[in-house]
Amino acid sequence: MTGPSGTLTPDHVSGPTPRRRFLRYALGGFVAVAAAGAAGFELVDRGVLPGKSELDQLDGACDVPSPGFDPYAAPGPQHSGTFYSAARRTTVGYTIGYPPRHGPGDRLPLLIALHGFGGNHTDALSGITPSQALALKPSGVPLPPMALVTVDGGGGYWNPHPDDNPQAMLADELIPMCQRKRLGADTTSVKRIGVLGISMGGYGAILLAEKYPHLIGAVAAISPAIWTSYAQAQSANAGAYASAADFAQDDVVTHAAALASVPVRLASGHDDPFFPGVQALARALPATPGGAPPELAFAEGCHTAPFFTAQEPPSLAFLGRHLTAPA
Repeated sequence: MTGPSGTLTPDHVSGPTPRRRFLRYALGGFVAVAAAGAAGFELVDRGVLPGKSELDQLDGACDVPSPGFDPYAAPGPQHSGTFYSAARRTTVGYTIGYPPRHGPGDRLPLLIALHGFGGNHTDALSGITPSQALALKPSGVPLPPMALVTVDGGGGYWNPHPDDNPQAMLADELIPMCQRKRLGADTTSVKRIGVLGISMGGYGAILLAEKYPHLIGAVAAISPAIWTSYAQAQSANAGAYASAADFAQDDVVTHAAALASVPVRLASGHDDPFFPGVQALARALPATPGGAPPELAFAEGCHTAPFFTAQEPPSLAFLGRHLTAPA
């Protein structure tokens, strides 16, 4: 794993190992069938590398060390609700979680967590609720007090589609609603809103920071679902972008320069099918204010829950440092 130095790590192998070649030949037929029903998150193996997820798990490529969570503090309260989104032309659900010893009415920085493909506001995080996430103690250190909100973004990859604009919903509806609740309101020169996302949500988090850098104080993307071409996106998920022009407009690699004022943390596994796209984004990222490089966490792992779970605590800690820094 790389640290804050931001050094890019090369692909750990240039081709299949002898053991992997054996598994591929011996289990090829089984894997091809299994891939159709167990491709995992994001349909990433459909049209990318059929059977790759199953082969990686058989070969141990997806093994990720346990993050070794310290028992978190007693979580704070959380509540869920709905509002009608004019931008999405539908009613959306949301959940706001508070940190330990805080609750509604407190003025706090705000984290927005974006869910993955097929998810909603109830499962934006990997295995924990918003209030539990805020009570974690990464490396034994409690997170600074922040609120965390999740919201329904639909299945359109968090980019604008005809009659459904989740980016406008976030910027023009969700954030103002939270600010009326004293969450994420700027009282100094420090931006107090951060965004976190996993997989499709990781792409959406980067996109939000690129489109609204004046709002977003920091972004952390875990295994972001980044394709390097419209054709690649279409082969894996035909509904991800409405057209080639939309892909070009919302290609986070092409528009990475917009993040010049936003600290960025990227995490991805070497055996994640999206890893080439994440590497391309990392190469395109500008230095953050003060000349600091982006924080990169490239390590062993796949596009699976163990990697997501292991990367949540350091991602939350990264966001907490930037959103609660003195003005």
